[in-house]
Amino acid sequence: MILTLDLGSSTTKAVVWDPGGIGARGEAPLETSFPAGGRAEQDPGRWWPAVVAACAGARAENPEAFAAVEAVGFAAARQTIVAVSGGGEPLGPALLWSDRRASAEAARLAESLGGAESVHRLTGGVLDGAAVAAKAAWLAAHEPDRLAASRWLLTPRDLAVLQMTGRPVTDSSMVSAAGLSDRSGKLVPALVEALGPRLPEILAPGAVAGPLLAGAAAQLGLRGGVPVVVGAGDRACEVLGTGARPERPMVSWGTTANFSVPVGAFPDPVPDGLIVSRAAVEGFLLEGGLSAAGSLFSWLSGLTGLDPETLMARAALCPPGAGGVIALPWFGGARAPWWRDGARGGFVGLSFDHDAGHLARAVLEAVAREVLRCLRISAAPAASLALTGADGTRAPWAEVVGAVTGLPVVRRRSGQAASAGAALLAAAAIGADYELDAMDPVLDTVVPDRSTVERYAELTDAADAAARAVLPLGDGS
Repeated sequence: MILTLDLGSSTTKAVVWDPGGIGARGEAPLETSFPAGGRAEQDPGRWWPAVVAACAGARAENPEAFAAVEAVGFAAARQTIVAVSGGGEPLGPALLWSDRRASAEAARLAESLGGAESVHRLTGGVLDGAAVAAKAAWLAAHEPDRLAASRWLLTPRDLAVLQMTGRPVTDSSMVSAAGLSDRSGKLVPALVEALGPRLPEILAPGAVAGPLLAGAAAQLGLRGGVPVVVGAGDRACEVLGTGARPERPMVSWGTTANFSVPVGAFPDPVPDGLIVSRAAVEGFLLEGGLSAAGSLFSWLSGLTGLDPETLMARAALCPPGAGGVIALPWFGGARAPWWRDGARGGFVGLSFDHDAGHLARAVLEAVAREVLRCLRISAAPAASLALTGADGTRAPWAEVVGAVTGLPVVRRRSGQAASAGAALLAAAAIGADYELDAMDPVLDTVVPDRSTVERYAELTDAADAAARAVLPLGDGS
C-alpha cells in the first residue's frame, strides 16, 4: 500500500493505493484569504492539521489498508511559498501561487536579465508577480525582518516533508516550475539570488527524502520509518497519472485549470503564451496554466448561494453559448496564454432573463476556450484529451471542453491523476510493481456531438472579440 498526499490550494487529499486501485481516501479543506493589492494568502499553520485530518479520514474509511502503508508520496501545488525558521516554524502567511503583489519586483528582475522574452527563452517560465523569485524580492523590499529571520523558503510539500523527516528538501520539477532553473537544469544566479541561501536541497522527483519520524508517524497513524518520497509538482504528477502523451495532452480541473503536453526536449523556441517545466520522470512539459476554474465556481457559489455541484447541474441545462453570456475568467489576473497580471475578469452579454445557470455555463465555456487557445499554440498532434480533477471528469465540463476543442476526452476511473502519479513515483522509489492501467484504468471516452462542435466554432469570433476588448482594461494598457 502507498499513501499519497496531494496538497492542493483548496483541499488536501490523502489516498491509499494498492496495485489494483484506491483502498481508502480522505480530504480536508483549506481556506484562502484575498487581501487587497492582488494578494492571495493562507495560514501555513493549517497545512499540517489538514494533512493529519485527511489521513484520519482515509484511516477511518479503511483501517486495514492504512495500516499496511509502505511508503508516502507527494503531489503538490507549485509557486506557493512561506518563510520558515531554522526550527521549521512558519513566519507569517504563505504567498500562494496566485498571489500577484510582486508584479513590480518581477518587472525589475526581468529587466536585469534582458527583458521578459529573454527570461522566457532562458527558463521556459514567465517572470510575473506569481514567480517565486519575485515574491522573495517583494519580501526583501517590504518585509525584510521576516525574510531575515527565515532559514528556508518552502512550498507546502517541502514543509510537510520537513515535518515528516526533519530534512529540508525540494525537487527539480518544483524548482523548474518556479522559474529558477534554465533549460539545462542549472539554477539561474540572478533569480536564485533573490532567495538568498533559503533554497533547500534539490532532489530528483521521486527521490526518498528520508524515513518517517516517530512523532509525525504517531500523528498520522502510520508506522514510523516508512520511506517518505518527495514526489513532484502537481502537473508533473497529473501527466504521469493520466498517461498523457503528445497525441493525448492532459487537461486538469481544480482550483484552476491546466493544459500540459509532455515533450522529449526543451522546445526551441518556447511557444509564446506557454511555459516549459521539467517532467517527473524524463523530458519536459509544455504547459498552459490558466487563471481560474473551480475557484470561479466557488466565487459564483458565494454570490448566488448555490453550491458548486448545483451550479454544475444548472450549467448542464443551458444550451451551448450560455444564452449569449460570455465569461472572461481572469479574476486573479490572466495567465496562459495571455500573461497579464493586471487583467480582470467579467461577464458580457448579460440581460434580465439570464440566471446563475447561464453564468455557470459561461464559466465552463470560457475555461474551455482558454484550453483551446493553449492547444493551438502548442501545436501538439492531439487526437484526444486526457481529463482529470475532482470535477474535471464529470459532466458538463467533459462535454464542454470536448465540444469546444473538437476532441474526444478520455477519463480514468479515479479522476485523481495527481495522486496516481505520486503513487507511481513512490512505487518506483521502493521497487513496488504498480502499473497505471491496472491501478487506474480508462473508464470511458466521451466523443463530442458534431453539431455542438460546430455551434462552438460559430461562437469563437464573438468570444475572441470580447477577450480582446476586456483584456487591456484592468492594467491600463
